[in-house]
Amino acid sequence: MILTVTLNTALDVTYRVPELRPHASHRVTEVIERPGGKGLNVARVLAALGHDTVVTGFVGGVTGTVLRQLLARFAAPPPDTAGAPHGKITDALVPIAGTTRRTIGVVDATTGDTTQLNEPGPIVTTPEWTAFMDGYGRLLREASAVALCGSLPPGVPVGTYAQLIREAHAAGVPTLLDTSGEPLRRGIAARPHLVKPNADELAGLTGSTDPLRAARDARRRGARAVAASLGAEGMLAVTAHGAWRAAPPRRLAGNPTGAGDAAVAGLLSGLVEEVPWPDRLARAVALSTAAVRAPVAGEFDRTVYEEVLARVEVTEHPAAA
Repeated sequence: MILTVTLNTALDVTYRVPELRPHASHRVTEVIERPGGKGLNVARVLAALGHDTVVTGFVGGVTGTVLRQLLARFAAPPPDTAGAPHGKITDALVPIAGTTRRTIGVVDATTGDTTQLNEPGPIVTTPEWTAFMDGYGRLLREASAVALCGSLPPGVPVGTYAQLIREAHAAGVPTLLDTSGEPLRRGIAARPHLVKPNADELAGLTGSTDPLRAARDARRRGARAVAASLGAEGMLAVTAHGAWRAAPPRRLAGNPTGAGDAAVAGLLSGLVEEVPWPDRLARAVALSTAAVRAPVAGEFDRTVYEEVLARVEVTEHPAAA
């Protein structure tokens, strides 16, 4: 199974309005609630690809109760995908006294643009952290890979991802790190198998705005491989065995909120299936593109995915410096 860690889980709430205008009242035409946080989104895409996943992190309060109820509902195969592979999602979230945050997305139906509002998350106490670490150690025994995703809630040390990466190394489990800022900087020094920053996060880490140069710098800082999201331009991967850039055949309009999480699912599934890097990168780009056409994060349009996957262009760069 694949383990995803979301320390700052969220109840994702998406509002759709005819047109988003500052300083105005709006009539909401549709409300969608989903279990959220980057790792939970990744798990839902992995399940749709046929992989069994376990999700862990923190959950609490009334919002957390709703999140777990929704997660149980979405853990089952959707009724319109009969015959398609679908993995199992197991809930191993750790209860806390604080209340799980909400993330609010407001979709402008006229332009398709999404405005995102993210709450900070609950404070995690020392006993709650100890309970999580005990469970994390047990889950690693059965994991084929672990994804460490998203922001850190208040009360969790900034070096937490580095600690979790070292624990996974000791258990012989490969790690993917998808975070930003100082947690990324600290985590990368613990030598994760793969980091998945976007272009801005990579520039913030290395100081270079050239993605290829920045990705090579990130490898020198500790990452064994770097897969950098380049938005509509696709994705760049730099590994010990080579460097590749993958680009979708066309740009699709839609909601980009969950595109990065879908890409992480593509990279993780390619890792555990031992898919060659060019094909792994093509899968990640196709899933990211297909996620843009889905109404909410954690989902993707399967028809778009299959069409784009067959047409992703992968080019090789000179050997990593």
